[in-house]
Amino acid sequence: MSGDKAFHGNDDITEVDPEIFALMKREKQRQKKCLEMIASENFTSKAVLQALGSSFTNKYSEGQIGQRYYGGNEVVDDMERLTQQRALKTFRLNPEEWGVNVQPLSGVPANFAVYTALVEAHGRIMGLDLPDGGHLSHGFFTATKKISATSIFFESMPYKIDPVTGLIDYDRLAENAKLFRPKLVVAGISCYSRNLDYKRFREICNDVDAYLMADMAHISGLVAAGVTPSPFDHCDIVTTTTHKTLRGPRSGIIFYRKGVRKVTAKGDKVMYDLERKINEAVFPGLQGGPHDNVIAAVGVALKEADTPQFKAYQQQVVLNCKALCSALQQRGYTIVSGGTDNHLILLDLRPVKTEGAYVERVLEDSGMAVNKNTCPGDKSALRPSGLRLGTPALTSRNLKEADMEKVAEFLHRGITLTLEAQVGCGPTVKDFKAKLDADEVMKQKIDALRADVNTFASSFPMPGHDEV
Repeated sequence: MSGDKAFHGNDDITEVDPEIFALMKREKQRQKKCLEMIASENFTSKAVLQALGSSFTNKYSEGQIGQRYYGGNEVVDDMERLTQQRALKTFRLNPEEWGVNVQPLSGVPANFAVYTALVEAHGRIMGLDLPDGGHLSHGFFTATKKISATSIFFESMPYKIDPVTGLIDYDRLAENAKLFRPKLVVAGISCYSRNLDYKRFREICNDVDAYLMADMAHISGLVAAGVTPSPFDHCDIVTTTTHKTLRGPRSGIIFYRKGVRKVTAKGDKVMYDLERKINEAVFPGLQGGPHDNVIAAVGVALKEADTPQFKAYQQQVVLNCKALCSALQQRGYTIVSGGTDNHLILLDLRPVKTEGAYVERVLEDSGMAVNKNTCPGDKSALRPSGLRLGTPALTSRNLKEADMEKVAEFLHRGITLTLEAQVGCGPTVKDFKAKLDADEVMKQKIDALRADVNTFASSFPMPGHDEV
């Protein structure tokens, strides 16, 4: 732009900022040419992206519908109200029994708002331990450090999986809950490939008079489509992100029950009082103004999720994940828990004598995006033994079960190259990466794999905006 040109905000990004535009084009090409298997990522629709870039970006709307701290929010009120209605409808919830807050900026803020509202400072929480497939926001800490803010501001005690079966040990959870007496139990996962037993969670919570909160961030799209058990049948609160299987923007939602919570021995009704507490914890407790453009995009994603096409998509996500799991098992790989019921699998690399960080790097160089992940028994989240693999993004690009055989072949080639590269390597991840950077023969082999991956991936369509 010339120095004397008046600013009016209507110039195209190609003129305003060619550097960022070039990076946009690079990222679009990376996504198109690579295989995206990070279980917590997905590709949104063009309509969702259009809402994200809408004029709702310009508005400030602190407060609740009809009770804003700024003027000019009549349209925002209608938009947020519509998004709330769609959230309840998409998950088949009666508005007399459930309320919803769509203002959380993402999943961790949503979880923290619930803890703030119901558990209060230094209250007690139980969540699945991170090395066993839980999430940081469920209270993770180590022997020497409180990692998550949840463990800093609240007292947390993890529950575990059975190291033999790879399944949650509900009996041990029940025993520990009676000793720990938590105020809230989190039924949620970040890397656990089996359905959760919400009924059993409910029974455990009833025994200790605890709230049951489901964090369905990973499976919310599966729940919306009715292809996995719903947490709403048994839980008091349900939180979720919106950008994983739900295929929306990066945001968060809190659902909370209304009506009668329980009936005492004397026959008195104890009512839920969650709405005001949760709303006030979100704002003014933890956030300022909500991101109205994101809420609008969530509304679009929820409308898309309430369609037969979305249900078919989620069914295909599960079919693809099972097919990928089977193809890897046929090649001799070990899957934690022996299989999958949902959109992800956890590949244990210990039997083939390598580790997640090594394979992650080789696969990334080969055009496959995955993430290293702890396996049961791991001591360090920085040197985990596994890989988390998911099929939501692949399925959004229209891959089917037969294509998972090819994906498994690419993964196998990448792991084989990792085993070859680590021979004679030093003991650290830094040593391994340095060897990759210096080994010209290995670079050529990885480049050959990347070329095959790029050709394969580029043959599938990409959702979203047209090519930039």
